[in-house]
Amino acid sequence: MTASPVILDVSAELTYDFAGACETLVLLEAARTADQAVRREALEITPAADVRRRDDEVAGERAFVFTAAGRVALNYRARVAVERKLPMLAGAPQSAIRDLPLEALRYLRPSRYCPSDRFELFVQREFAGAGGDKVRAILDWIGAHIDYRSGVSDARATALDTFTDRAGVCRDFAHLAIALCRAADIPARAVSAYAWRLDPPDLHAVAEVHVGGRWILVDPTGKTAPEHLVRIATGADAADIAFLSIFGEATLLEQAFAVTRAEA
Repeated sequence: MTASPVILDVSAELTYDFAGACETLVLLEAARTADQAVRREALEITPAADVRRRDDEVAGERAFVFTAAGRVALNYRARVAVERKLPMLAGAPQSAIRDLPLEALRYLRPSRYCPSDRFELFVQREFAGAGGDKVRAILDWIGAHIDYRSGVSDARATALDTFTDRAGVCRDFAHLAIALCRAADIPARAVSAYAWRLDPPDLHAVAEVHVGGRWILVDPTGKTAPEHLVRIATGADAADIAFLSIFGEATLLEQAFAVTRAEA
């Protein structure tokens, strides 16, 4: 019997004051992928702005750039059916580098917030095994040694800072998991998502690892389950998946996110 999809209603309401006319790259819309279907959605920008789509048709991820000045409000709502298989990490084999798909190779390398080369000796000493078993050991270590606490990190914090401070928020947990997995020669990348039952509601950063010949979503914070995530964007780290990249100056005035479960 095939399990019924999880139906999630997601919304994002953002208001910014732009100091002058500037362009902004937005990653707020639910991705259209094999394991999640956008049943309906609406996007409003007030006042109306010039919008240029920048969707990735291959990955199913969607983005747009708009130009505006002054007070601008963005309102996005969607109903998404998530039908995500839950492969087991335990026993999932690790691929040789030569056998990895081309798109996974870039996620073996250090990136801005995930300096994985700084963790290679630690990973060799701390974690045995390979593949999914090593990923599970890394996640367990993070759960035992890193506290979820806001105010410790900022937007400049890297996985090395989180390793030193032993505390952070979802992006920090994701960055550390990614860096440790890459140091173990396991491709790992960052994913931004809407998450059901997250308290308080917010956009959530998780990780995705390539073991057993496929990508598997994991939440290093342990606060969500993969079937309760609505994927937005995927990238090497937070620099690739930020929900707003403002090429100019702006002040955040209001921000609210919500995720509720709906009936099929």
